[in-house]
Amino acid sequence: MTAPIQPALDGTVPVTALDYHSWCDAVRPAFVAAARSGRRFTTYEVAADNDLPEPPNPRADWGNFAQSLVRDRVIEHCGFDRSSRPTGEKSAVAVWRGTRAAQAGRAA
Repeated sequence: MTAPIQPALDGTVPVTALDYHSWCDAVRPAFVAAARSGRRFTTYEVAADNDLPEPPNPRADWGNFAQSLVRDRVIEHCGFDRSSRPTGEKSAVAVWRGTRAAQAGRAA
């Protein structure tokens, strides 16, 4: 049994966060479309371009999700980019591209 969500003092009802599997189902179509495009991309670019929600655990879930796409042969790693992150860290960020099967529409 799940207890009802209590409204906040201003009367608004807090948005319930997606669990990991629901989040994956929500963001996967954007990544499949990016893979089919044939262009190189980072997960940050796809998330920003499609206004995707943050995962339940951002520090781990973006990487876990990208690796699930690799296992499903939708994307493949093709290098690193040091300039696409909005932070000042300039740390290396993985760059992906769709596999030939994804670009041909045979993998999703």
